[in-house]
Amino acid sequence: MRATVIATFFGVFLTCTYTAKEATKKTKKAKLYVPQIDCDVKAGKIINPEFIAKCPPGCQDIKHRVYGTDIYASFSSVCNAAIHSGIIDNSGGKVLVQKVAGHSGYRGSFSNGVRSLSLPRWRESFLVSEGKPRKGVTYPSTLEYSSSKSTAVKSEPKKPEQDLKGMKSADTSNTSEKASDQGDTARKERQTTPVPTPGTEMATTTPTPTTTTTEPSTTVPQPTTTPAAPRTTAAPAKARPGLHRGRDMGSSSVHPAYASVVAAAARQVQAAQGRGQNTGFSSKEELNPKPLESISQGNQNCKVDLSFLMDGSWSIGKRRFQLQKRFLGNVAQALGIGSAGPLMGIVQYGDDPSTEFNLKTYANSKDLRNAIEKIQQKGGLSNVGKALSFVNKNFFLDANGNRGGAPNVVVVMVDGWPTDRVEEASRLARESGINIFFVTVEAAAQSEKQNVVEPNFVDKAVCRTSGFYSINVPSWFSLHKVVQPLVKRVCDTERLACSKTCLNAADIGFVIDGSSSVGTGNFRTVLQFVANISKEFEISDTDTRIGAVQYTYEQRLEFSFDKYSTKQDVLNAIKRISYWSGGTSTGAAISYASEQLFSKSKPNKRKIMILITDGRSYDDVSVPAMAAHQNGVIAYSIGVAWAAPDELEAIASDPAKEHSFFVDDFDNLYRYVNQLIQNICTEFNSQPRN
Repeated sequence: MRATVIATFFGVFLTCTYTAKEATKKTKKAKLYVPQIDCDVKAGKIINPEFIAKCPPGCQDIKHRVYGTDIYASFSSVCNAAIHSGIIDNSGGKVLVQKVAGHSGYRGSFSNGVRSLSLPRWRESFLVSEGKPRKGVTYPSTLEYSSSKSTAVKSEPKKPEQDLKGMKSADTSNTSEKASDQGDTARKERQTTPVPTPGTEMATTTPTPTTTTTEPSTTVPQPTTTPAAPRTTAAPAKARPGLHRGRDMGSSSVHPAYASVVAAAARQVQAAQGRGQNTGFSSKEELNPKPLESISQGNQNCKVDLSFLMDGSWSIGKRRFQLQKRFLGNVAQALGIGSAGPLMGIVQYGDDPSTEFNLKTYANSKDLRNAIEKIQQKGGLSNVGKALSFVNKNFFLDANGNRGGAPNVVVVMVDGWPTDRVEEASRLARESGINIFFVTVEAAAQSEKQNVVEPNFVDKAVCRTSGFYSINVPSWFSLHKVVQPLVKRVCDTERLACSKTCLNAADIGFVIDGSSSVGTGNFRTVLQFVANISKEFEISDTDTRIGAVQYTYEQRLEFSFDKYSTKQDVLNAIKRISYWSGGTSTGAAISYASEQLFSKSKPNKRKIMILITDGRSYDDVSVPAMAAHQNGVIAYSIGVAWAAPDELEAIASDPAKEHSFFVDDFDNLYRYVNQLIQNICTEFNSQPRN
């Protein structure tokens, strides 16, 4: 009897255990449904802050634009960005997308067969990673898409096959090269005594994004710094190859003695311990703001954020390095450093760059001059390209005192010529809005030019090749003569061409069809389209300005460029525009906009006309459009429903395929907001530099 009970109990136990295991298996087998997206879907069109999506095959195409590297602007194609980053290949696959805050600059690059483009700034970014769920995060099985009218949940829209072909992507990707030993030796004769290696290495930073599962992150990714441990002893290094012309060949003037290197390294360790942390910089100056004797307002007629790239290479010698420091101190005094005026930081370069101090470390000229006097020479090569890349990625950050509203300026001091290439690093810096000046001292003699790594390096680096951005000084002993000319140039903010980006340097006039065929409801949709475009630009009386004209048979100036100077005022004014109703005289409207809007545009602004119409014009459009083009107006035409394609092309600037768009319905206008802004920025970045 007892055996029967035990057997029965054991059987029930096994049955329960088996049932539980099967239930667990079924639970484990429950898989997340991953929604599929098209190749042209941009991250900004999806509302979800974090999601997993499946990309189809064949997304590696130039028409699916990508902006940025590692961190991408939100109007990049999700799938092509994933290919660019190496998460998937052209056969498609799953991708995890995390939204993060907008950035002040996106660097273009060529990776995994995809050319990404640079962009000065954008309101939202995203990261891509392997399409595996993160622990504790619930992912949507359907994606929410935004539209111009509302943010309600929609089924995924199919993108119209209206690929605007003929667009050119930047193809000027020059890889940086190190100078060969042979070239270095021919470049300049060197001492053969050992040269000490700098005590610390440049830190590397990797962005660590902040994400959330409930709403898009508004926190800018903070870099995590991993510094190399400073050396406390200095062993004799191998003799370096020749780099520069022999100067100040005495041991005390060519490089510091080993004892001073050991002492400097010890001071670095002491300073780091005193702060209780490693900064990741090889500078001996504290990068955080110090208690100052006084905080000056500064020269308010010269509000710029300025970085000097200081030549610390061995070629310059001890005496000339002192002359360079004296020059920088005199510049700081002449600028009038202050919180409401210019702010100045210094990066010293040799083999590797390092920040001596940033924009917010010193807020008056006296403290800044004293700090400059204490800078010790790094030594090494003259790697200017490497230094420009460092400044572009690490210097002009909010955490370092970058003010956003002040132009970013870099002044590069060069003894002779760089030992690496500068063209690609300079291009990326310019596309980030950085104005680059070069002060070259003792340029290559005729017999030395064959040893220059990159001929005409100054013209390849600066924003304009007119001579405004470059100063050549025959000798370090005459450097003091260019203090005032340099200060005058960096303070001339109207001529700082690289501060003018595609988002802050235009007068944009909207010419809006108010004819009877549009209708009241569709007219409100058009106004929403106009507002969606306008809000992407930096609007003020000194940045981008917005104006609007409505037309039927007649024309009406809704508001001029100088009427509103804030974004909110412009958006409110657009909302207040009342529907007119009437006929369609598009040619007369173009002439009216030329006279009432663009004739009053500022000389330093790009004049952009965006015309929206839904039908064929009763009058000729080609002659008024041609006159506008000849007066420097860049025209974009947006046609809806019954608009005539031949008229849209006649209105648009060349090439017409990049300046004219057609949609079959007013509700689809929103799809072309990002495309239009992208084309405006691409055209801006391709401007000639002479």
